[in-house]
Amino acid sequence: MRRPLLLVNLVAGVLVVLAAVLTWAAFTGVGPAARDTAALNVAVDDRTPLLTSAAVVFTNIGSTAAMALVALVVGVLLWVRGHRLDGAWLVATMVTAGAVFTLVKRLLDRPRPPESVRLVEVGNTSLPSGHATMSAVVVGALVVLAWPHLHGLWTWLVPGAAVLWIGGIGATRIYLGVHWFSDVVAGWATGLAWLAVCTGVLLRARTRTATPVP
Repeated sequence: MRRPLLLVNLVAGVLVVLAAVLTWAAFTGVGPAARDTAALNVAVDDRTPLLTSAAVVFTNIGSTAAMALVALVVGVLLWVRGHRLDGAWLVATMVTAGAVFTLVKRLLDRPRPPESVRLVEVGNTSLPSGHATMSAVVVGALVVLAWPHLHGLWTWLVPGAAVLWIGGIGATRIYLGVHWFSDVVAGWATGLAWLAVCTGVLLRARTRTATPVP
């Protein structure tokens, strides 16, 4: 267990630094933020009624509230079935991730794209994207919990589906005109960084609760 824990802690450290850098870059208008206007213009130009309807449905399914509900339901099921550590970890990871991105949003208070390009109503600040953060955290956490039980082709299909889901949710936020490209990138980085930190906590907890072999 020591080697995986060391690796996870190393990855977590790198991702935390990366998330901080990407968030600051978005706030100061450098790096990915240089593509913000171009990405938004492409999204606006590509809009069609069918794509817009699909994007609205998809973004609602992947909303912060929906992801929180998924984590809560799965966490309760795990708890009831005797996997109490996993269930508590999943819910705690979701709750703390929500607190992290909300705190960063309030501290930075970055404005969203102009109201004239928004296709859905939003009421808070822009950086990082809560949808991108929470989808990365919750879907990623489900993959972490499922990973020991995956075999063969499933070891590729499940993470691949998770990546497509997380990427798709972020893309809808740009398409709908409620986030800048750099908001979404920072959200993905923030979510993955927090997931890595919490995965390290889970591994340490499992080490402490493991029954010693006689």
